[in-house]
Amino acid sequence: MKTTSKRRSEDLSKGKSKRPRKIRIRPLADRVLLKRLQGDEVSVGGIVIPDSAQEKPQRAEVMAVGPGRVNENGKRIQSDLNVGAHVLIGKYSGTDVKIDDTEFVILREEDVLGIIER
Repeated sequence: MKTTSKRRSEDLSKGKSKRPRKIRIRPLADRVLLKRLQGDEVSVGGIVIPDSAQEKPQRAEVMAVGPGRVNENGKRIQSDLNVGAHVLIGKYSGTDVKIDDTEFVILREEDVLGIIER
């Protein structure tokens, strides 16, 4: 029995666990990590729009915020964005990244067009 439990702990310590590891991303400087919110799949007239014909949504949710940019004097300027905020972004702004089958956008805070207040 002791050898079995010892073997299991060795397997877990070597990273052979079958559970997927959660990746954490911390944006640098004044960058933010956003997840685009899905748009409507049906047009106003009731026509179903396929995925290939849909435009990129302009609404996004803030998933992570960097520590802020550094000004000329060396002071760090905090971001105006908070995790969980809904924002407006340009259709083609930022860099698209795919992590664990989830698509995100990384862009600078200055590229965010506005905060949606609910």
